[in-house]
Amino acid sequence: MLHKTRGIVLRTTTYSESSVVVQVFTEKFGIQSYLINGVKKPKAKIPMNVLQPLHLLDMVVYHKQNTQIQRVQEARPMPMFKSIPYDVIKNTIIQFLNEVLYKSIRQQHVDEQLFEYLYNAISWFDETEGLNVNFHLSFLMKLTRFLGFAPQPQARVDQKYFDLQDGNFTSLSPIHPYFTSAEEGNSLMQLLNTSFEKNTEIKFPNSYRRLLLDKILIYYQLHTASFGQVKSHQILEEVLS
Repeated sequence: MLHKTRGIVLRTTTYSESSVVVQVFTEKFGIQSYLINGVKKPKAKIPMNVLQPLHLLDMVVYHKQNTQIQRVQEARPMPMFKSIPYDVIKNTIIQFLNEVLYKSIRQQHVDEQLFEYLYNAISWFDETEGLNVNFHLSFLMKLTRFLGFAPQPQARVDQKYFDLQDGNFTSLSPIHPYFTSAEEGNSLMQLLNTSFEKNTEIKFPNSYRRLLLDKILIYYQLHTASFGQVKSHQILEEVLS
């Protein structure tokens, strides 16, 4: 049976000389794997350039329950990206966020709220003009709300340490090494609560931005099973430095 659904490309793997298997986070079915034939041919119905990381798709798919690899009848970019494929910095940020997302959202069940957040955030990032150097930090902090480990806000003014392991602020420094200073914790909450449109007003030195990203990645590692190391982390830092 055919279904229409929106999708967000997560990973593309070579299957044969002209075919690939694409993992897509779909609006209707959660994460699914699709076999797409002929993508590397000159006149491919679904070309490789629309299957790049975090590209947004309108899809017509076949869906069978308890089937590991599904089939696609149609996939087209919607919206068509204006800047991400052509801007080196934006593209690097997207590659980095794609790696974090791939490690974070393994579930196959439907999650419409998470899908809407990702779809709208990626669309906004593509459409916005200029470089938003805080976007990836804000994106990851906001994502924690949908993944179930959003930081709890300070309940008292004396709670100045943010415990990365427990996800809350404490008045005493934790006995483990996974916590931030008061300034770092407040910055993370600022990124969480400030809209994408206004986060360019948050001014961080490059070195401090890198420190915050390190803390965020540790936070993800502590709260996501089998998260591991993010390989594109260093490339992103070089591009943004």
